[in-house]
Amino acid sequence: MKTVPRFVFAILFCLLVPSTRADETLSFPSIEAESALPGVGPLRRYEGLMQRWPEFRAKWATQVEADQKSVVFLGDSITQGWGTSLPGRFPGMKSANRGIGGDTTRGMLIRLDDVLSLNPSAIVMLMGTNDLEIGLEPSVAAENVKLILAAIKAHDPKVPVVFCQVFPSSPEKKRPAAKIQELNRLYADLVRGDEQVTLLDTWTLFAGADGEADPKWFKDLLHLNPEGYARWAAALRPVFATLGFLETERVESPVEEGFVSLFNGKDLTGWGFRLTPPRKPSKNAPKPDAPVFVEVTAAANFDGKTISDDGRYAAINGRLVVKTPSEGRRIQQLWTTEEFDGDFILKLEFRATPNADSGVFIRQPQLQCRDYPLAGPYKDLKNYKAQDWNELVVTVKDGKAHATCNGEVLEEALEVPATGPIGLEGDRGQMEYRHLRLKKLD
Repeated sequence: MKTVPRFVFAILFCLLVPSTRADETLSFPSIEAESALPGVGPLRRYEGLMQRWPEFRAKWATQVEADQKSVVFLGDSITQGWGTSLPGRFPGMKSANRGIGGDTTRGMLIRLDDVLSLNPSAIVMLMGTNDLEIGLEPSVAAENVKLILAAIKAHDPKVPVVFCQVFPSSPEKKRPAAKIQELNRLYADLVRGDEQVTLLDTWTLFAGADGEADPKWFKDLLHLNPEGYARWAAALRPVFATLGFLETERVESPVEEGFVSLFNGKDLTGWGFRLTPPRKPSKNAPKPDAPVFVEVTAAANFDGKTISDDGRYAAINGRLVVKTPSEGRRIQQLWTTEEFDGDFILKLEFRATPNADSGVFIRQPQLQCRDYPLAGPYKDLKNYKAQDWNELVVTVKDGKAHATCNGEVLEEALEVPATGPIGLEGDRGQMEYRHLRLKKLD
């Protein structure tokens, strides 16, 4: 059993032991009281925040029982901006909004009991932009987030955390792109290897070509407009589905006449890992964010299993899910146990989280299957539906593969071997596949 660090106990004592006066517990900390509270860096102090803090927290204190086991959103004004729309954005998922406009990472640490007292089913975190606005270095925000995650783990070591990267903004908002990207790198380093945390690339989702906020999604280069909230909700839905909060009924896979199903929707029967050639050792020390290349030393067959031995691939309600790797990037392939020669048509549908990178292997060559507008290489597709289901059709004839996405050509004539299996790659982000079927041609 792991020993809980002393600083975590100190945090939990401050958060969970009630004050003798409720108004002192809920009120915005005075400058004198601030030094005794957990976290680093000064709190952000302006009238709007200091008024909202006790008002919101007093209201939430009356909702603790009703909001038990919610998916809790923790953040600042961008999270507050969901308002009461969360139930409509995610039908069937119990949710609670704990965002306070103007708050910083230290402020969220101090009021973390607003979240933990609900015994949440999951926690969605977006935080840090206001730390930059008051001139704090990214390392300060990262230290507070480290303490927040430690306190969450001490409360419940299994509750899923969906950690959204800080959105792009603008230098005119005192949030330059370089500082935001540095903060996001620190966050990624902080959660690397932590299977309790799913890191969602919401920076790329909202960034323009110059790395600043894309005005298409923002009303003021800081706060999202209605289209921006719809885009954020779409990015979260596939993750919530994988965690079991949405899309909880199994979707049947239609199989047209002449086609055979490659995935039964219930388990990974017909799929497995194949041996991979050993990689040559590098002479240089690996970078902390270098991708992990999985070397399979013994072939594995997953017939009858709902999840691969390493937990990366899973059959969930009719979807073959390639989960977000905790390492940031983890490159590996799942293959059909059957090989296919001759000519054929392969059809499938896929859904990608923002900037996800994957691939479909046609016998051996890889057809890039990604969140195309953000990850490329086919960035100019007109019919692609971001964070929604898209159809991929591959026709193999005379050793060439012709591929389309929603009817738009990806590859005219990709050369493929005479025989081989179908493979699905995982790299970064989450990818899902469904309705995988194949028809052999005469």
